[in-house]
Amino acid sequence: MIKQWFSKTTTLKRTITIFVLASLVISGPIAIAHSIWSPSKTAVTTKTSNRSKTTTTTAKETRKTIASLKAQFPTLSPGSLYSASIAAENRKPGTTSWRITGNPIPGQIEGFASSTFARVGDTLPFYISTISPSYSIVAYRMGWYQGNLARLIWKSGTLPGHLQPQCPILAPTNTVECSNWSQSIKIHISKAFIPGDYLFKLIASNGQQQYIPLTVVDPTSNGAIVVINAVSTWQAYNNYGGYSLYHGPNGANATRATKVSFDRPYAFDFGLGGGDFLGNELPLVAFAEKLGLNVTYVNSVYLQMHPSLILNHNAAVSLGHDEYYSVTMRDALQNGVNNGRSILFLGANAIFRRIRFEPSPMGQDRIEVNYRNPYQDPLFGKNNARVTANWPAFPDANNESSLIGLQYECNPVNAPLVVTDPSSWIFSGTNAYLGFKVPSLVGPEFDQYIPYSPHPSNLQILAHSPLLCRNVPYFSDMSYYSTPTGGGVFATGTNYWVVSLMGGCPSFTGPCPDPFTQTVTANVLKAFGSGGVGIIHPSIPNANSIYYNPPFPALTPVPPIISAPTTTKPPTPCSTGPKSQVTSTTSGSKTTSSTTTTLCPTATTSPSATSTTTATVTPG
Repeated sequence: MIKQWFSKTTTLKRTITIFVLASLVISGPIAIAHSIWSPSKTAVTTKTSNRSKTTTTTAKETRKTIASLKAQFPTLSPGSLYSASIAAENRKPGTTSWRITGNPIPGQIEGFASSTFARVGDTLPFYISTISPSYSIVAYRMGWYQGNLARLIWKSGTLPGHLQPQCPILAPTNTVECSNWSQSIKIHISKAFIPGDYLFKLIASNGQQQYIPLTVVDPTSNGAIVVINAVSTWQAYNNYGGYSLYHGPNGANATRATKVSFDRPYAFDFGLGGGDFLGNELPLVAFAEKLGLNVTYVNSVYLQMHPSLILNHNAAVSLGHDEYYSVTMRDALQNGVNNGRSILFLGANAIFRRIRFEPSPMGQDRIEVNYRNPYQDPLFGKNNARVTANWPAFPDANNESSLIGLQYECNPVNAPLVVTDPSSWIFSGTNAYLGFKVPSLVGPEFDQYIPYSPHPSNLQILAHSPLLCRNVPYFSDMSYYSTPTGGGVFATGTNYWVVSLMGGCPSFTGPCPDPFTQTVTANVLKAFGSGGVGIIHPSIPNANSIYYNPPFPALTPVPPIISAPTTTKPPTPCSTGPKSQVTSTTSGSKTTSSTTTTLCPTATTSPSATSTTTATVTPG
């Protein structure tokens, strides 16, 4: 029986918000595969289904090397892989009352917190606007909770409603900033708020509902794995008040904001106020907590403020769409990799837009800056490293592939993932073979290995999936590489990965969950979270051989359909009913398709009446 997350489907920007809530399937522990990292007098041969490898590292030497790394990097493997408290927390029954019910309408109730994160003991101001005379707030911690995905932690009493003033739009950056709103309530983050990801559900007395997301962080945590909520990317796509980093009220890129503020709600049509959390992040959160892993949570802004936190954990997780990165944020991940930590990139298009933060009237790092055109950025020629052009672009190009191994290429696509290196330990327990396909797992954005872009020399391509994007042939790649300090970097190369972890298929397009994606994710989480993965599982370089001698051919572009000439007189616009014409225009990296329908005249429509529907696909 298919269940929808909400009683009414809501269109999100750049994400999927409808899932079937079924049990997650995992299989098998991590298999210790071949290792060629360190020379040894004793050789061990490991056979796989399609090849044999002679390894040169014994288990004893591996343990010795990891011990040496721990001495060199004292916080390596700081905490156990599993957490009894996380497991116990998620054995609690939870509730489904976190879901938005009824027929939600924009503008009925909305709000934001004065910070994107909080620590236990903090007291946080919230700013709520509603047309209703009263409302209440319920806080839910998100996780597995026996498949219910949330547990009720706190609720307010009945609060007086208040319609806040319109938020000013600051020129010349078109920044919507609601710092003119009055404080509605202060919420104390008590010990009941176990660190994790939270949705605060606003419930108006007229029944309307909307979310406010919050990350409750634990600054003292040395958990094996830290999950990073990508709030900088959420805010970039947030068009509350009519402006995002993509377009203004008329949908034009020319009127977009160059600075966006966290001092405003998330738009109603962006996760019902929850941003990108539901589609691109919650499935991984629920999956990791179901496994009982020792996970802790931060977000983009907290990482900006505390970049050294990466060194407190064995592994960091970048979620389904983690596009917007400051120099400080990126340096934090790179420093982690350099010091034996590991990173899972579970999406595509990560670290593509360079940003910087500025303070707002409400606090530090509450304004996100992204000019894109370097000549418009006031720092151009003064501090080019912080000019907010794309990471691979002038004036201080630093392609994301130097860290990830892959780079963003194109969207939108919907294609199968095709396995090319089934012998990898990453595929242990999946029964994958050369050419094994997972339908619809690649999309809507994808990453690819490009040999002339900067990348680790020992990059291992695990999947190499042929596809067409805008009728141009590409490959989407999945990759892994190890580091001499014991770390590893894994990249799925597709946005659909995280959503595929949830137990169901979206109703329109996208991936169906498969034990394959769940097993691979479990394998990598466990290996990376244990520490020393680069020693236990050194990558086997194959990127160039696969690129220049692909095991599967590229797809052939579809030729345009050319109609035969005709001498038949075309019908009048309404002689055969309404006429529709689809046109596409491209501005920069944004493609807009418009459908114009000519209506037949009736008693209430003129012969020239038209209706236009516009669908926008906004890549990267």
